[in-house]
Amino acid sequence: MKRIKSLIGCLILSLFATTTVLAAADRPNILFAISDDQAWQHTSAYGYEAISTPNFDRIAKEGVLFNNSITGSPGCTPSRSTVLTGRYPWQLEQAGTHASSFPAKYAVYPDLLEDAGYFVGYTGKGWGPGNFKTSGRTRNPAGPSFSSKKLKVKPAKGIASTDYAGNFEDFMSKRPDGKPFCFWFGGHEPHRSFEKGSGLVHGLKLDKVDVPKFLPDTEEIRNDILDYCLEIQWFDTHLGQMIDLLEKSGELDNTIIVVTSDNGMAFPRAKANVYEHGIHMPLAIRWGNKIPGNRVVDDLVSHTDLAPTFLEAAGVTHPSAKDDTPTMTGRSLLPLLLSDKSGITSFARDYQYSSRERHSSSRWNNNTYPQRCVRTDTYLLIRNFKPERWPAGTPQKLDGKGNLGPMHGGYHDIDACPSLTFLINNRNDPKLGYYFHLSVDHRPEYELFNIRKDQSCLENLAGTTSHAKVFSELKENLNGYLKETGDPRLHGNSDIWDSYIRYSAIRKFPKPDWAD
Repeated sequence: MKRIKSLIGCLILSLFATTTVLAAADRPNILFAISDDQAWQHTSAYGYEAISTPNFDRIAKEGVLFNNSITGSPGCTPSRSTVLTGRYPWQLEQAGTHASSFPAKYAVYPDLLEDAGYFVGYTGKGWGPGNFKTSGRTRNPAGPSFSSKKLKVKPAKGIASTDYAGNFEDFMSKRPDGKPFCFWFGGHEPHRSFEKGSGLVHGLKLDKVDVPKFLPDTEEIRNDILDYCLEIQWFDTHLGQMIDLLEKSGELDNTIIVVTSDNGMAFPRAKANVYEHGIHMPLAIRWGNKIPGNRVVDDLVSHTDLAPTFLEAAGVTHPSAKDDTPTMTGRSLLPLLLSDKSGITSFARDYQYSSRERHSSSRWNNNTYPQRCVRTDTYLLIRNFKPERWPAGTPQKLDGKGNLGPMHGGYHDIDACPSLTFLINNRNDPKLGYYFHLSVDHRPEYELFNIRKDQSCLENLAGTTSHAKVFSELKENLNGYLKETGDPRLHGNSDIWDSYIRYSAIRKFPKPDWAD
């Protein structure tokens, strides 16, 4: 822990020193593009053959492609909160869980940049779902909305009608002369639901799909993944139109473009889980000739690092330096970006962390499924704080009259989808039932995976003699870091997460034995 504190102290000093230098230069524009529910490998830049993402690939080619970018949470709202604040979900109270509120004491980078003279806005999905007004905020934490432009024709029914690129053009037309801009492009894609069969209709190929090993390799699953890929391509198309607009206006090379996603793919055992397919994100960053391009970086980075990166590049000091506003935990990526190195560029980034509390309304009394994890370049250690709870949600729920519904009518921490339906329908099959149980069964308190050999996180190494030393070291690191950074789960106030109000729909479930 002394080593961690020393590194953080040195990095904070470095941050302020660099800020002083950059503040005198022309301030860059910022275009932040975030898709909704996309795992890291699903772009052509990462070698996924079933998909074509030429615009993400361009940002990666002309800038930096990150191989180990970890989201703060595998769910929409808390993940977006970490991007905006530079803090982990367990440091954000209500904003650290799904569909709750966003305390105003946590500063967000769009507001800070606006105060420093930036023109800010967003289109599509900003922070959410949740209720930001109940905390006293007057607008979405991502900024003023520019989402009035709509499309009359869409490639598939599940795709939003928002004309993201048209709204960015509208935003740019209203930008005052001389002001740098900060824009948040929040795609609704590839969030569920997808139009079934739309991937095949638009020419995507079933034989190119690489099915993760936690799902059965069947035509039904492959089709579902193709439909997901089509929506990623739609997001990429609008990104390309925004890049073209910047290029035509002469703004491209003075714009920091960051492209990522909020959390993993909306399939069983991925989204809403701190396994690799829930927390490992695509990330590419371009900034003209300010950063050396055509590089692939293996350093462990976090979504919490984005806000401090934007502020440092703009020469803006976080208010925690002068008042009692909670400080950022993330660390600026500028040293990595300004470097000309590929591979590992810094030995100060050995660990990254992620967490999950509530995802959907999936259990009795709106209870959460609390998870924390630490990720290294080789291992992923997970702590499930309440292993007696169902990780994918209670199997049965109550109907409007309080009667017990059908068995396997729950599992609401998995988005409703053909893949889940397939697993449920084949749960008794001698071979396919394995995948159903992987997704919904109870899990032990600790899970340890070698993600170099086991990206699908199937072989739990916790408790094995061969990995006893690794397990002990990562367990100490995870619990020590959570305690140091103020996680209520390590400070005797763990039930606070179950008390936070959920502003989305709430389902009813039978009271479990462990609640007595």
